[in-house]
Amino acid sequence: MKVEKFLKTMHLESIKNIGVHSGLRSHKTSITKAVIDRLTCWSPVKTKKTITERPYQLLDFFCGSGGMSLGFSALSGIAPFFRIIGGCDINPDAARTYSQNFGVPVAETDIRELASDKRALRRFLSGTNGYDSDTPLVVIGCAPCQGFSSHRKKVWDQEDGRNTLVSDFAKVATILKPVCVVMENVPELLSVKYWNNFESARDILRNAGYVVRQAIYNAASFGVPQERFRAVVIAMRHDFLLPEPIFGPKDYRTVRQAIGHLPMVEPGKEHPLDKMHRSAGHRPETIDVIRAVPKNGGSRPPGVGPKCLDRVRGYYDVYGRLFWDSPAITITHYARNPASGRYVHPEQDRGLTMREAALLQSFPAGFEFTGTFDAVFKQIGEAVPPGLACGVAANVVVELLSPPPDEREKHASIPAITKPVSSSYSSVIAGIKTRRHAA
Repeated sequence: MKVEKFLKTMHLESIKNIGVHSGLRSHKTSITKAVIDRLTCWSPVKTKKTITERPYQLLDFFCGSGGMSLGFSALSGIAPFFRIIGGCDINPDAARTYSQNFGVPVAETDIRELASDKRALRRFLSGTNGYDSDTPLVVIGCAPCQGFSSHRKKVWDQEDGRNTLVSDFAKVATILKPVCVVMENVPELLSVKYWNNFESARDILRNAGYVVRQAIYNAASFGVPQERFRAVVIAMRHDFLLPEPIFGPKDYRTVRQAIGHLPMVEPGKEHPLDKMHRSAGHRPETIDVIRAVPKNGGSRPPGVGPKCLDRVRGYYDVYGRLFWDSPAITITHYARNPASGRYVHPEQDRGLTMREAALLQSFPAGFEFTGTFDAVFKQIGEAVPPGLACGVAANVVVELLSPPPDEREKHASIPAITKPVSSSYSSVIAGIKTRRHAA
């Protein structure tokens, strides 16, 4: 409650005069934890409530179902700093989900059109929920990550058209002149292979007068019950510090904590009290393979299942069970399929349900998804984990309201990545996990 009162006081002062406040950074950890806690009780906007005065408005490009916006919305549930006014995404299912939960319009528009046609951008802005050019703006842009993914190793010599989207987003952002720009993507964005794509977007922002900083985070360090490494890029008009991880490995949230309370369900059967609590309906031979896998973190025994799995080492996790007392592996839109990785329930003989996948991504139970079974898994797997978004949102508001950091603060903070990381960050991640388990 002390943190909530403090934030509300800061909110009122910000409305009167958005300026700088010394000492605010010392509260960053407690603010972040409070936002993460508030996320668990988040609920969709159901009525057209009168919006209290808020010092910042927020636009979310590549909004998806709204994972990043959830962090800013959860913070505003404590003190109303941000007014979400609209989103943009070409996926119609994700657009409907975002609009349904946040109560704002979502344009199904290609950002490349907005970057190249000012009239199209003006039409987009006129369709938002009250865009005001005189109110400070925060812009989010989490471009599709598949083009940068390490899963494209076999075709890395072929350019993917999606890779230019980060630059298109940066162009749109500079036109809108926000006080803060937030980008999130796979770690490979900051790798040797794709560093030029990152530099292109970074230079567009720098040339427009922004300070740009970037780092790679494990979402588990912000309370997400999942090992998911992501690149976070933030740009502001003045110097600032990056988010600080909140939890260490010993305090990571586990699969048991996230989904252990859910009732048992049979494969393909919907729980009568929760339509989201339904897994894929598996074939009999798939069930036979799953039953042979030891409970609580077991892997597929050799000789069980398709013979091709024993010939390729990279299929080690296929049909594997999650560990109860560890975070999950990265939840992708393939998490609906036990043949795609370690996506089998720790004890029950089935793959994950939509509800379980959402909770492992740190979506609050009250969040409402729209679309088919596959569409929901796609939205969940492609989302920014809301817990990570809480850390970003808390950091953004603290840094917007703080003076530029001095050299002592910079030295003690998370360092920005200034040179490209390994060409395959997936191998770096594997090394991090191996060293931790050996410790």
